[in-house]
Amino acid sequence: MNETERQSLAARSRGPVHVIGAGLLGASVGLGLRERGVEVTLEDQSPTTVALAADYGAGRVRTAEDPQPALVVVATPPDVIADAVERALAAYPESVVTDVASVKLAPYAELLRRGVDLTRYVGSHPMAGRERGGAIMARADLFVGRPWVICRDGDTPAEALALVEAVALDLGGVLTEMTPEEHDRAVGLVSHLPQVVSSLLAARLVPAPEQSLGLAGAGLRDTTRIASSDPALWMQILGANRVPVVEFLDAFASDVTDFADALRDPEQQGARRRIADLLAAGNGGVSRIPGKHGSSERFASIQVLVDDTPGQLARLLTELGELGINMEDLRLEHSPGAQIGFAEIAVLPEVAERAVADLVERGWRTL
Repeated sequence: MNETERQSLAARSRGPVHVIGAGLLGASVGLGLRERGVEVTLEDQSPTTVALAADYGAGRVRTAEDPQPALVVVATPPDVIADAVERALAAYPESVVTDVASVKLAPYAELLRRGVDLTRYVGSHPMAGRERGGAIMARADLFVGRPWVICRDGDTPAEALALVEAVALDLGGVLTEMTPEEHDRAVGLVSHLPQVVSSLLAARLVPAPEQSLGLAGAGLRDTTRIASSDPALWMQILGANRVPVVEFLDAFASDVTDFADALRDPEQQGARRRIADLLAAGNGGVSRIPGKHGSSERFASIQVLVDDTPGQLARLLTELGELGINMEDLRLEHSPGAQIGFAEIAVLPEVAERAVADLVERGWRTL
C-alpha cells in the first residue's frame, strides 16, 4: 500500500467504538471501521449472532476488562432502540451514544418521557440497507455514498457531534442534518411508502398463473425488488412511523382511485386528460430523484445483449473501461428460456451515441 492509499484510509474516528447489535447494520459499521484500523467491540443478545459477526471481522466480542468506548453505536431492532440507548447511556457514562434506527422521533420522544439525560446521545440514520439482514450480508462499503442523517438538538456538545460525524464520514456516508420530525416524514415518503407499495404489488403475484409470471420483465422486477424485505422488521418500522406513512398512503390511494375511475370509462369527459396528467406527474417526480453523487441529472440508457456464458459480462465491463465510458449504473436481466441476458447501462447523455457506436464496432449487440 502506497502513502496515498494509507492516507485515504486514515480514520477520523477515535476508538474504541462499541457496537450493540451485530446484524446487518451493526456488522457493516464494524467491518467499515475495522478496515480503517479503528478498534471495534461487539455486543448482541444472541451469542451466535455476535460470534458470527466477529468471525466475519466486524470486531471482537467486548469483555468486562475493556475500557470505556469513545462511541457506542446502537444497531438493535427499532422496537427496542429506546431501551438499548437508555441502557448504553447508563452502562457507559463516559461515552457518546448514537443509534442507526430508521425511525427517529418515537425513540427520542420515549427517552424524553422517561426523563433520560440525552446530552451524550446523538440520533442518526444511514440511508442504507439490503433486502436481507444479518451479519452474513454485512459489507464494509454498505454506507459509501449514502445519506447519513444526524438528528442533534441545541444541547448536543460539539465533541459529541464530532464523534458521530467522524464515524459516518469514515464509513463513506454523506452527512445531512434534520430534526427527528423532518427525518421521519422524509423517510415515510422515500422509504416506507415504497416498501408498502412494493409489497402490496408483489402480493398480487401470489395467485397469478405461472404463464403470466413467465412474461415478467425489468419493470416488474424494479417495482417489486424490495418486497422481499423482512416483514417482522417492517412491522416495527411502520408501527413507529405510522402517522406520516398513513398520510402518504391515503394520498396514494386517492391517486389510484382517481386513475381507476378515469380508466374505467375513458370516454367520459376529461378522463383521458386525468390519466395523462397522473402519468405526467410520475415523470416529474422521477426526474427529481437524485442521481449519482447527489445530482438529479438524468442518464441515458444503453441495452446490450450479453451471452449467458462465463466471462461475457466481465468482458463487457472491461471494454467499457478501455473505451473510456464511465458507467453510472448497471442492471442485469436474464431472458427466461434463452441463453442470453440484457445489461442496461446508464451513461451520461453526451457519451451515449459514441458508446453505442464503439460497442457495436467491437461486436456487441445493442437495443
